[in-house]
Amino acid sequence: MQSLIDHARTFHKRVRGDREQAATLREGASPQAMFITCSDAQVIPSLITGARPGELFELRTAGNVIPPYRLGRLTAEAATIEYAVNILGVEDLIVCGHTHCGAVQGRVRSWTLRSAPTTRWWLLQTHRWREARVTGDEEPGRAHLIAQLDKLRRYPRVARRLAGGRLRLHGWFYEVHTGVVSNYQPETGAFTPL
Repeated sequence: MQSLIDHARTFHKRVRGDREQAATLREGASPQAMFITCSDAQVIPSLITGARPGELFELRTAGNVIPPYRLGRLTAEAATIEYAVNILGVEDLIVCGHTHCGAVQGRVRSWTLRSAPTTRWWLLQTHRWREARVTGDEEPGRAHLIAQLDKLRRYPRVARRLAGGRLRLHGWFYEVHTGVVSNYQPETGAFTPL
């Protein structure tokens, strides 16, 4: 913890020393993309993408879960997606899954989340577990990622902007142990390296 505190104490000096970054922060954020990913500490969006402050609008949840859209149902995830699309006008939505995801493992091995009943309930309420089947040695996080992309396409404003060509949807999969990031190809169902 002390290293985190030390870094936070001196952060203002690094920002002040980087005139370009300081100017960007004064002007306010104008993110290029929204990055939806897992809360896992091994997944660091700015490290993966090289984004500087203000370039990514992030949403992090256990298992990069996106709840199904339901009119009148308030969730922090839906509000964050709405803000990114309607207010910030992001042109790209990236949903990034990863290997060794505890939430996804909870789907594959139900005993994994026995000691986290709130997490288990949340995942069961927001995901159609049985529709994201995994066969053989396939990485379960990939099927999970595809299910999240499908749910995101059903958000009305996302659907309208996708149909109008004003928004692009990307499914990325990050291999924690290698650093390789693959992109989901909906036409073929394959994941190819970026």
